Amino acid sequence: MKKALITGITGQDGSYLAELLLAKGYEVYGIIRRSSSFNTGRIDHLYQDPHDNPRLKLIYGDLLDSSVLSKILRTIKPDEVYNLAAQSHVRVSFDIPEYTADSVALGTLRLLEAIRHENLKTKFYQASSSEMFGKVLSVPQNEDTPFNPRSPYACAKVFAHHIAKTYRDAYGMFICSGILFNHESPRRGETFVTKKITKAVARIKLGKQQHLYLGNLEAKRDWGYAPEYVEAMWRMLQHNEPDDYVIATGETHSVQEFVEEAFSSVGLNWKDHVKIDPKYFRPAEVDLLLGDYSKAKKKLGWEPKMTFKQLVKIMVEADLAEEKNG
Repeated sequence: MKKALITGITGQDGSYLAELLLAKGYEVYGIIRRSSSFNTGRIDHLYQDPHDNPRLKLIYGDLLDSSVLSKILRTIKPDEVYNLAAQSHVRVSFDIPEYTADSVALGTLRLLEAIRHENLKTKFYQASSSEMFGKVLSVPQNEDTPFNPRSPYACAKVFAHHIAKTYRDAYGMFICSGILFNHESPRRGETFVTKKITKAVARIKLGKQQHLYLGNLEAKRDWGYAPEYVEAMWRMLQHNEPDDYVIATGETHSVQEFVEEAFSSVGLNWKDHVKIDPKYFRPAEVDLLLGDYSKAKKKLGWEPKMTFKQLVKIMVEADLAEEKNG
């Protein structure tokens, strides 16, 4: 039985990846940070009864603590490590830049060093980000497009991406980086703009609130469906050679388009409810992200299936159901 270790298992991607790996017969270990409040909501259904799922085990740890990482790796000896943990909110990274860099950049380095020190033949997946392209130098963006980061988060991700590549080249480690463009789902965190929109639409439809406050409506993103993107992560580590891949849909839509689609799906006019608040603008904006996933399609046989309209619809419907029951 294969063993996989997931950092960030309690996040959107970590929860979907855990589901995927358990369905494939893996023994799955997840690193979670010690907290005084429960933060396992996205994976509670997987381990409510340990007798139901003895193949899922949660371990306390932190990417800021190299000694604990070494101990965990030495004990588990995983076949695959998926590094998904991060302070992943771009706007927040301007408020806490040092912590963002420590967890995202140095956290990746600590994990790679721990694997190297323990001399493990572990396959490693690094969660890179389309935010690394920043103020883009060409459209669409592929694996060869230069990085031009525009936030502390993006800068930290560029460091992590390059250190992963350096360890692959220097030590012959099996390391893949997935440059994932924005990917959403009903499990998206509530501080992210897509979830903020769909949750507000549900609440406005049910009469629980009147307005939605947003920042830049002109920013364009390549939005995909998270469960499809975690399958791409898994496929990378099953390939015979380690490499880096852009995972995207090849379509771009503005925040305003997302807003229009979300409100129209429940029969509302967005202009009656949306207000612009300058506090939600980023100090430095990323205007246009559009990914070219042709390499992943050719080498991994991966391509997106969920359309933009379907994605918005399932997120709104999930939030409507939750708000009705809440």
